[in-house]
Amino acid sequence: MTNKRLWNIPNILTLMRVLLIPVLVLLAYLPTFPWQHWIIAFVFLFAAITDWFDGYLARALNQTSAFGRFLDPVADKLMVAAALVVLVQSHPTIWIVIPAIVIISREIAISALREWMAELGKRANVAVSQIGKWKTTAQMTSITVLLVQHPLLNYLGYVLLYIAVVLTIWSMLIYLKAAWPDLSQSD
Repeated sequence: MTNKRLWNIPNILTLMRVLLIPVLVLLAYLPTFPWQHWIIAFVFLFAAITDWFDGYLARALNQTSAFGRFLDPVADKLMVAAALVVLVQSHPTIWIVIPAIVIISREIAISALREWMAELGKRANVAVSQIGKWKTTAQMTSITVLLVQHPLLNYLGYVLLYIAVVLTIWSMLIYLKAAWPDLSQSD
């Protein structure tokens, strides 16, 4: 792959999302300053918007690449996991910990499932579904709202987080059902 193809706008946006992770974490652990939580939420929201935008641009500009197909889902999972860890630390309650564990565990399990299905040449059987896209939207929105840490917005954030958990489990079940014929075979 040429450098021109590798360093296109969609890939730069995806890489920027990865580079925003330490920025988000650093902002969360700096001594408290005015508007801190709003800035943290904005950083995450900006990263979430680049997730949508890089995929759109890759298709619209015909700039898809193997590097982008690899890095995009990794960047999404890393950003969500980092933000969930920050939320668990700032809201150390079971109401945040359990959804965080469910979401992170699902991402690890489905990534492993996709890798395994790819080895079988059946990666398309576990391609991203519409439910998966809704799950991502609910996750990104709920995390953004919860990062603001505003008492009134927290209620909305919790509702959206639990909607994201339901969609997370639902999409995982869809992927497992699609892979079940291969998973249930004996060697």
